[in-house]
Amino acid sequence: MFREIANFFARIWKAPDLRKKVLITALILVIFRLVTFIPVSGVNREALKTLFGGSPLLSLLDVFSGGTLANFSIMALGLNPYINASIVLQLLTFVIPQLDELTKEGEYGQEKINQYTRILTVPLAFVQSFGIYAILSRQGILGVLDPVSLVALVLTMTAGTMLSVWMGELITEYGLGNGVSFLIFAGIVSRLPVSLGSFGQTFSPESLPQIGLFAALAVSIIALVVFINEATRRIPIRYTRRNKGAITGQEAYIPLRLNQAGVIPIIFAVSLVLLPSFAGQFLAGSSDQQLVNFATSLTQFFNPNSWTYNVSYFFLVFGFTLFYTTVVFNPEKIAENLQKNGGFVPGVRPGSETQKHLMKILTRVSFSGGLFLGFIAILPSIFQSFIGIPNLVIGGTGILIVVSVILEIFRDLESKLVMTRYDKFVGVR
Repeated sequence: MFREIANFFARIWKAPDLRKKVLITALILVIFRLVTFIPVSGVNREALKTLFGGSPLLSLLDVFSGGTLANFSIMALGLNPYINASIVLQLLTFVIPQLDELTKEGEYGQEKINQYTRILTVPLAFVQSFGIYAILSRQGILGVLDPVSLVALVLTMTAGTMLSVWMGELITEYGLGNGVSFLIFAGIVSRLPVSLGSFGQTFSPESLPQIGLFAALAVSIIALVVFINEATRRIPIRYTRRNKGAITGQEAYIPLRLNQAGVIPIIFAVSLVLLPSFAGQFLAGSSDQQLVNFATSLTQFFNPNSWTYNVSYFFLVFGFTLFYTTVVFNPEKIAENLQKNGGFVPGVRPGSETQKHLMKILTRVSFSGGLFLGFIAILPSIFQSFIGIPNLVIGGTGILIVVSVILEIFRDLESKLVMTRYDKFVGVR
């Protein structure tokens, strides 16, 4: 097995285009990690560390920011405003006909939607920057700033977010895989040494059974994620061709993966399910006692350790899986392309009947994929009370993203290796 892995990476290194993509991705990742250590001035580091250690919400946010929030670096917001902007734009496509038309215009439409997403990210980053400042100032971690200093802080954090977005888009265009997912993956992985170090400080021989059960659960989650990402429903397709007066047929299939949306539903769901708790933290310092009581109830209701949080998380993952799958796999467009190219599903009429058939299959597959993905997302929380390891919920969500991104990157590398071999074959001819 190790020899096969070594040969795989050797073939990647021998392909000039792939080697260039790997080096560009590595360079951007190094720059991204270096920038995350540039701090914002005027913050009490020890008080900030204590606050994050006692708040499950902030600890979870810190994991997805790659530690930038606990350090309060210029990239403290990470990619959260961009992800929220993406969610808003995706939902607006169902409301605004012009945006819906853009989704059908191929690369041009997608580029315009990406542009609108970047524009919307700026005001969202402003709002979230001010919210972070309000929370930290009320906790005594960040002093009260004058208007000029406050504007400078908000602009700095917004610029850090836009820099993260730019780096992610550079990876998407010139590197490997989806840049936004890759940077979130890198942030989670970068926190592993810190998590292991803090766990090692509290290690005791009595916790060995819990550690063994945790390891078994982690392996099971990884296996389930791999199964979901690799499971494929093949839809048979037949193409008719006229050759010297005779009609011949050519068989093929459309691969429809069980988790067609990849890691995007998880990222969207985590970003959305944390918003109520974030709002509760922001409103907790209000002078209105009724508003404070409401904020306390909201924070407790969406506490990452509560069952209400996990139920909400499950349905968000499930809903985003169904929603995003219909965006990635468009039955109407596929049915139209099949009809134009002389293709059809055996036993199904071309056109609207094919579209209905594909939609029926898509609904069943995405429903199963959404249930599996939602179940895996909350599975660590279900077993947390039995194992007693507090980082298990965070670790489970992290495993989902890390494994999914790794599978996407390797799938991207394999497809590019195939194209490289094909190009060499065509060149020989």
